[in-house]
Amino acid sequence: MTGLNVKVKTEEQIAAEQAWYESDKVWLVHKDGFSLATVVRTEAGSLPEGKVRIKMEHDGTVLDVDEDDIEKANPPSYDRSEDLASLLYLNESSVMHCLRQRYGGNLIHTYAGPNMVVINPLSMPSMYSEKVMNMFKGCRREDSAPHIYSVAQSAYRNLLTTRQDQSIVLLGRSGSGKTTNCQHLVQYLVCIAGSTGKIFSAEKWQAVYTILEAFGSSSTTINTNASHFSHVVSLDFDQAGQVASASIQTMLLEKLRVSRRPEGESTFNVFYYMMVGADSSLRTELHFNHLAENSAFGILPQSKPEDKQRSLQQFTKLQAAMKVLGISSEEQKALWLILGAIYHLGAAGATKDGDEVGRRQFARHEWAQKAAYLLGCTLEELSSSIFKHQAKGLQHSTSFRGPPDEASQGDGLGPKVTALECLEAMASGLYSELFTLVISLINRALKSSQHSLCSLLIVDTPGFQNPRLAHQQRGATFEELCHNYTQERLQTLFHERTFVKELERYKEENIELALDDIESNTSLSVAVIDQASTQATLVRTLARTDEARGLLWLMEEEAVQPGGSEETMLERLFSYYGSAQGENKGANLLLRGEKPHLFLLGHSHGTNWVEYNTQGWLNHAKHNPAAQNAATLLQDSQKKNISALFMGRASGATVLSGSIAGLEGSSQLALRRATSMRKTFTTGVAAVKKKSLCIQVKLQVDALIDMVRRSKVHFVHCLLPKVEAVGGGDYRMAHGESPDSGLMTLDVSLLRAQLRGSKLLDALRIYRQGYPDHMVFSEFRRRFDVLAPHLTKKYGRHYIVTDEKRAVEELLESLELEKSNYHMGLSRVFFRAGILSRLEEQRDFQTRRNISLFQAACRGYLARQAFKKRKIQDLAIRCIQKNIKKNRGVKDWPWWKLFTTVRPLIEVQLTEEQIRGKDEEIQQLKQKLEKVEKERNELRLNSDRLESRITELSAELADERNTGESASQLLETETSERLRLEKDMKDLQVKFDSMKKEMESMEMEVMEARLIRASELSGEVEDDETGGEWRLKYERAIREIEFTKKRLQQELDDKLEVEQQNKRQLERRISDLEADYEESQRNIQQLKKKAQRLTAELQDTKLHLEGQQSRNHDLEKKQRKFDSELSAAQDEVQRERSLREKLAREKDVLTGEVFGLRQQLEDKDLEACAVNLKLEQLEAEVQDLNSQESKDEASLAKVKKQLRDLEAKVKDQEEELDEQAGTIQMLEQGKLRLEMEMERLRQTHSKEIESKDEEVEEIRQSCSKKLKQMEVQLEEEYDEKQKVLKEKRELESNFLSVQDQVRGGDIEVEKRLRKDLKRTKALLADAQIMLDHIKNNAPSKREIAQLKNQLEESEFTCAAAVKARKSMEVEIEDLHVQMEDISKTKQALEEQLSRLQREKNDLQSRMEEDQEDFNELMKKHKAAVAQSAQNLAQISDLQAQLEDALKEKQEIQEKMQALQSQMEFQEQSMVEKSLVSRQEAKCRELETKLEFEKTQVKRLESHLARLKENLEKLTEERDQRSSSEIREKEQNKRLQRQIRDIKEEMAELAKKEAEASRKKHELEMDIESLEAANQSLQADLKLAFKRIGDLQAAIEDEMESDDNEDLINSLQDMVTKYQKRKNKIQGDSNTDSEVEDHVEGVKSWLSKNKGSTKNLSDDGSLKSFSPPSQRRYLFDRSDEEEEEEEKEEGGASLHYPRYRYNTNVKGRDGEDKPYETAS
Repeated sequence: MTGLNVKVKTEEQIAAEQAWYESDKVWLVHKDGFSLATVVRTEAGSLPEGKVRIKMEHDGTVLDVDEDDIEKANPPSYDRSEDLASLLYLNESSVMHCLRQRYGGNLIHTYAGPNMVVINPLSMPSMYSEKVMNMFKGCRREDSAPHIYSVAQSAYRNLLTTRQDQSIVLLGRSGSGKTTNCQHLVQYLVCIAGSTGKIFSAEKWQAVYTILEAFGSSSTTINTNASHFSHVVSLDFDQAGQVASASIQTMLLEKLRVSRRPEGESTFNVFYYMMVGADSSLRTELHFNHLAENSAFGILPQSKPEDKQRSLQQFTKLQAAMKVLGISSEEQKALWLILGAIYHLGAAGATKDGDEVGRRQFARHEWAQKAAYLLGCTLEELSSSIFKHQAKGLQHSTSFRGPPDEASQGDGLGPKVTALECLEAMASGLYSELFTLVISLINRALKSSQHSLCSLLIVDTPGFQNPRLAHQQRGATFEELCHNYTQERLQTLFHERTFVKELERYKEENIELALDDIESNTSLSVAVIDQASTQATLVRTLARTDEARGLLWLMEEEAVQPGGSEETMLERLFSYYGSAQGENKGANLLLRGEKPHLFLLGHSHGTNWVEYNTQGWLNHAKHNPAAQNAATLLQDSQKKNISALFMGRASGATVLSGSIAGLEGSSQLALRRATSMRKTFTTGVAAVKKKSLCIQVKLQVDALIDMVRRSKVHFVHCLLPKVEAVGGGDYRMAHGESPDSGLMTLDVSLLRAQLRGSKLLDALRIYRQGYPDHMVFSEFRRRFDVLAPHLTKKYGRHYIVTDEKRAVEELLESLELEKSNYHMGLSRVFFRAGILSRLEEQRDFQTRRNISLFQAACRGYLARQAFKKRKIQDLAIRCIQKNIKKNRGVKDWPWWKLFTTVRPLIEVQLTEEQIRGKDEEIQQLKQKLEKVEKERNELRLNSDRLESRITELSAELADERNTGESASQLLETETSERLRLEKDMKDLQVKFDSMKKEMESMEMEVMEARLIRASELSGEVEDDETGGEWRLKYERAIREIEFTKKRLQQELDDKLEVEQQNKRQLERRISDLEADYEESQRNIQQLKKKAQRLTAELQDTKLHLEGQQSRNHDLEKKQRKFDSELSAAQDEVQRERSLREKLAREKDVLTGEVFGLRQQLEDKDLEACAVNLKLEQLEAEVQDLNSQESKDEASLAKVKKQLRDLEAKVKDQEEELDEQAGTIQMLEQGKLRLEMEMERLRQTHSKEIESKDEEVEEIRQSCSKKLKQMEVQLEEEYDEKQKVLKEKRELESNFLSVQDQVRGGDIEVEKRLRKDLKRTKALLADAQIMLDHIKNNAPSKREIAQLKNQLEESEFTCAAAVKARKSMEVEIEDLHVQMEDISKTKQALEEQLSRLQREKNDLQSRMEEDQEDFNELMKKHKAAVAQSAQNLAQISDLQAQLEDALKEKQEIQEKMQALQSQMEFQEQSMVEKSLVSRQEAKCRELETKLEFEKTQVKRLESHLARLKENLEKLTEERDQRSSSEIREKEQNKRLQRQIRDIKEEMAELAKKEAEASRKKHELEMDIESLEAANQSLQADLKLAFKRIGDLQAAIEDEMESDDNEDLINSLQDMVTKYQKRKNKIQGDSNTDSEVEDHVEGVKSWLSKNKGSTKNLSDDGSLKSFSPPSQRRYLFDRSDEEEEEEEKEEGGASLHYPRYRYNTNVKGRDGEDKPYETAS
């Protein structure tokens, strides 16, 4: 946005920019970076669609490239722009070009909207000196250059103005300079803000970072001095803006780096410093005289001499830093002892599992003895702390809520812990306790008891770690995953603050903002790591669930599983978040690695892929008792200095759950931060999971994010320039070597990946297009009403106004801001970027002016008071002088002497009484003051005690509330678990019931099988007569069935062949449609990219146009201001002229008065001379009289009397002379004052005339410049309008082509769908015809009646199929209706589109006409400009003449001054008067000419104003047309959306059609199976009938024999049991007449042979059989009975084979009961 003053460009700059715009420069994006090129204009149709011809700038090569591969370039004036948001065209290549140009010029800092971008310079020490700090002190962000100090100053200024907590978050990769910038931020704030008593100095903070670097940093392959912990620097400020106290909180320390680290990396720096830098006494005490050759921890002394020299210097610096922070020698000694013990533990080592010793112990006991001595314990105590408590294996998290026996089982099944792992756990535990102690000692030196108001937090975390970036062939470790996770969470916070919060605020305030689709944040990659279960996961069980959880939760679960491993953990992780088949990196952020234990995770929106190695990760989730015993070992140490330090720490809560250190501090803000972090660890799931080592990582980051989220966040993006230059960079920075030219180059691909990962371009785009600055109505009115004094008088500076919005609108109207620069919300006013800073600058200017006026008023008042005091002093002096004269006259008077003697004695008595009364009052006031002070101290103590009690109670209340919440969540979890178990129990009960029924049915089948077997063994005899008849029927039925089967098989084969052909056609069509769909998707993606690019360019053009409009608005404001100043100057000249005339008249009057006073003075002088002569005569007479001694006394008395009379007269005359002299003196003073006043007025008048002449000259020059600028601007706007019209025509052509493509594609798809629908209808009709044919050609009605009940299920199935077919027909009809509606809608849309096209053509024709009018106006405007130039030339000539006349006038005034002493002669000289009158007439003539020229200038200005109005109208029409184009584009988008919906509906129709064909195929298969079952049932039935006939014949033959009685009895028993069975089972009403005939025949045969049917009618007469599908023959005869019958018959009976068929029985409950029928 434009600043307050518009920077005027020279003609050369304007010409260069015009040439740049005409050349159409672009960036060609390729894999190696980007290159500058020029677009070559070609004829339409010479290139394929989407191609552009360009010419490379560096070699002149002409290439044809895709439109998507080029981006617009900015003019050269933007190459080193300080703010990336001010670029004319905002794209990736332009941003990288700007950063590269600035980096090449040693400008490493760049604004990116509200954020800051810093590229690590690797060596720039002179940029951070104290002199540079003072340059930024007190400056606003808009007035300062980009620098890390400007970020600190901006945060500090916001803290002072808003009294709100601020925080600065540093983002970036490892080695990008975050820790260095953090140090610069802290040093600047401490240096600029200062502290009370200077307790926080730069030296102290340098010492702090020296200690942190030694204990928390080491060398890696990516960074020579990488931090391995996250920390937050908290600076608390008081009311005056000074640093009151400070503290440091640390988290996520890589404590395992002490014992284990990746290959090629070192341990913490302090070990190397200590091994080299310790003096002889310390080396002896630490047993460092002989160092070990090898170490289990890999801590070996340095071999290079330069490394040793550097370590020696750093150790000396470290000791000095500890001394600065007040760490005593005993405390330092304790630190060295613990470090030495860790070293000796590594040298001692541990035995391997399975050796001959068979137990865990030290490998070298002499080194272990040294470690035990340094720790202040015995070797046995040390060994037991490390190894003895490992019998049960590793202990798991205390949040495991299972029974103890399950835990022990899990531990027993887990992997056995090795001795080396126990040793490593002890070393890491010791170093963790040591690091926490160091942080406590630092905070002890930084804390203060002063009252603080608000805080400023600086967050520094290790950057993104990627071993592949350093060309290492290893996977990343778990610690690197934790650091990357922290950076991802901070990136998510940046996305939330930059995008989500802004868009939500716009939505709340009803602000419509056309923004591009903002991509989602990094929530997916974060969820892969930390996503918790949606169900309550407070109660941990050993059962794996299918609900998605993050890696940290899976690690914790797999650690307690009996068979848990890294492989199963990875499999579960990929089952939750893995990519599907065919997806790539872009679709998913989690991929499998080349090996089973590797996986890839895409950080920073998939721009930074890191490969992780999960081997040994489950050990991070297991508690090792050795690490927990480290704190106990240090507290119980025999060395007093060690035990005192750690016992003191054990009493205070300085560590939160063993993870966050540095929670010391007694100030209110420190307590608030500690309470916030504790709340994070005691709320919800955290209350139970806070002891879990994996979940602690998430909770620590949650606490950090929650603390930062409560403040106003300032983000600093640190970028890595290239990977090769990282090594050794910090050392060069420390020594201040000059930068190498090779270091100032950038890796473009690395820079592009960092920019894409941080989403800086999207942030800049929303910053440019949106309203980033906003204020509440009341706050804005109270802050900026100083710019509108008339509104201040109107509202009277009330704190609350009834209608704040209306008041703000009036204020903005009075400020004459352009409408596009601000937007009124519901509760606050929003501004474009830079507008609020302009208002602040205007406010500062007005405030300075008001303060200057106030100071002038105060000084005038003080001067008047001083003048009054001087007048009083003058009066007092005169009074004193008169009193002294009187006192000299009465000092010898006796009464006066008596009065002066008695008066003091009276006053002394009165004074003593007054003094006594005052002393008593003073004593009473002192007593009251002491009492009030005492009460105040008591109240202060009470308030402090109550505040501390309140904080304690609030902390306890928070803990209780969190405990209650966790308990309630536990209760909810158990309730949900109970409900789930109840549901499972119900499901199991239902399954149990169904299984029970199945078991009963199986038992019935077994029993029936036994009955059938008994019936077969009973013997059967054939009857030829009845058998022949049934055999003929059976054979006829068999032939009919075979014929029907063949016919159905033939029809089925034909139908199957047709269906297969249709299937092949559909498959081909589907493949074609899929290819078309993929092609359309690719085209859509290309069009989408193109639309995004065009939208971005359009937004850039729109912003540029708004900038031009605001610049024109400012120019118009300046023009109006110039006009008002010109009219004011003319009024001033007129007023000066009237004052001159008035002064001339007053001068004439005063001259006459002076002449009269001179005459009076001469008369008085003559009188004085006469009096003096007379006095001399009298004195002579007195002398004569004195000489006459002979005269008598009478004459002497007479003479004395005359003498007294004469003396009285002389005194009177002297007094008169004194008065006259005073009068003369006053007149002379008045004359002198008047002359001085006239001289001063003359000089001021001449100066004002000169200044007015200079102003007129400047105004003339500025007018000419402004006219030239306006001409240039009008030409630029004309060219821009031509460009916009050209782009509009191109977009219209593209739109028409895309529309034709879409219309053609829609017609083809609709035709294809209509054909498919007709074909489907034909297939369904054919299926119906086939079903009717099958029904018509079925067996005869009699046979169908016999098989009717057996085919009941198939009929039901067919009915269901018919219903499904009807429903499908209904759906197809609905789809037809929908298709017709869609076609109607499509026709309406086409008509609307054609109407819009016609309107567009009309608008285009009107635009062309307006363009012609505009060209004519431009011609008129150019003619008017030429005429105004001529008029300006005439005005300059007249001004020259006016200057000559003014010179002549000045000469005349000088002559008048020279002739003032001879004013008497001037009155007589008529010649001089005539000269003066001629000169005055000449001056008046020149003034009339000047007024005439001014009227001409005003007329030209009015003409120019009319031209501006015409231009504004044209711009408004252009805006209207652009808005209509935008509406047309929106209509096109809406049509495309409708077409897309139609396509989706057609796809759904195709799916439904496929489903219908699938159901049809299934029904056909069911029909075939039922037909087969029907045939088998018919065959079984025929066989059963035949067997019945044979059985009857055999029974008749047997009846003739002697043993027929037993057979009749058995048949009677069978019929009786059949009767009972039939009574139990109620069947269908339909009966089989043929079966009933057989039953009746059996009954008649029995009655004939036995003579009666009495036994058969006991339970009633026999009823008809139920249909075969619902009844079965039951022969309840056991196997033993059958065997007995066979024995009795002696094998005479025949044994027939058993035939069985299965069917179903419908019972009373409606369930199907399978049974078998045999005969």
